[in-house]
Amino acid sequence: MPLPGARTRLRWRLTLVYGAVAVAVGLILLVLSAVLVDHALTAARLDLPANYGVRLPDGRILTLKTFQDSLHDQAIGTLVRQGLLVLVVVGAAGVGMAYVLAGRVLKPLQQITSTAQRLSAEQLDERISLPGPDDELKELADTFDAMLDRLQASFEAQRRFVADASHELRTPLAVMRTEVDVALADPDAGVTDLRAAAHVVRDATIRADRLVDSLLLLARSDRLAADGLPVREPVELPHVCGLAVASVASEAAARHITVTSSYARADVLGDPALLERLAGNLVENGVRHNVEGGWLRVDTGTVDGWSRLQVMNSGPVIPPEEVPGLFEAFRRHGVARTARRGAGLGLSIVRAVAEAHGGTVAATARPEGGLTITVDLPGAPGG
Repeated sequence: MPLPGARTRLRWRLTLVYGAVAVAVGLILLVLSAVLVDHALTAARLDLPANYGVRLPDGRILTLKTFQDSLHDQAIGTLVRQGLLVLVVVGAAGVGMAYVLAGRVLKPLQQITSTAQRLSAEQLDERISLPGPDDELKELADTFDAMLDRLQASFEAQRRFVADASHELRTPLAVMRTEVDVALADPDAGVTDLRAAAHVVRDATIRADRLVDSLLLLARSDRLAADGLPVREPVELPHVCGLAVASVASEAAARHITVTSSYARADVLGDPALLERLAGNLVENGVRHNVEGGWLRVDTGTVDGWSRLQVMNSGPVIPPEEVPGLFEAFRRHGVARTARRGAGLGLSIVRAVAEAHGGTVAATARPEGGLTITVDLPGAPGG
């Protein structure tokens, strides 16, 4: 396998570096030792007349200067020869120790690599859990484990999203198929029966079309949250809220829901279509998940330089612990996935659009029933 070979080459590179450093240090010490010995022998010379010496048995005269020069040369030569021999031994031992140390240093990296090789989209439960001191390698391993936690959560959310989307799409398709099968199976079906079946199929088609549009909008918002908004124009929140309230006026009147508003200036630099959908989803949710004869209030304004949109509505009592789950795709209060009204994507889209604009969204359950949802977006310059 290429990767183990790469690890071996890196190990040998580290070994050669460590070994070269050990040999270089040894050479420096040997040179310094030779210099120090040279200085010591030179300083220890006896200062006597140049012809001072002794007569050897063969009649030659050995002067003190010749003796001291010979002693100096022999000492330096012996030091260098034995030092080089020791350096070879120490260098070989250093290379061996460097090989072992390089292996120990690379072992955590090999553990990280092995864990990464075992991972796949279907198996993200592997973790490094590197033991040892709290050093740079452990920090790297812990960072890798944290990344795996986020990836696993993301993949699980994606699988759950796909399963829920498939379930939601299957429901209107099943309704359409059932109506068509019933109409085809009845040879005596009249115009009235066929028109009734056509109305059911049309309603199911509209529901599937809205669901697809919502899924595409959610996917687009999630992508823009990571890539940035390609369109940034000044948008007045009171204007988009007015459009949203007007679009639900007939439905609110049919359910006797009182809609009030208070629009203070609040400008945002962003995508007008996405911001209109954000306001529309909040207002639509406030009407559709309300009670008969309830109320809905929409406010805009600025708080500490942020443009705020707040929607409050009456409705059934929602336990506070269930509020965070309302922002998950295909979730509604008290029911997951299929419900009679909506696909459960409204607040998911609101959160995605707010994050794409660099803003935040928060929801609070009202003790008497209903929700208060607050969206804060960066205000437009000069707004």
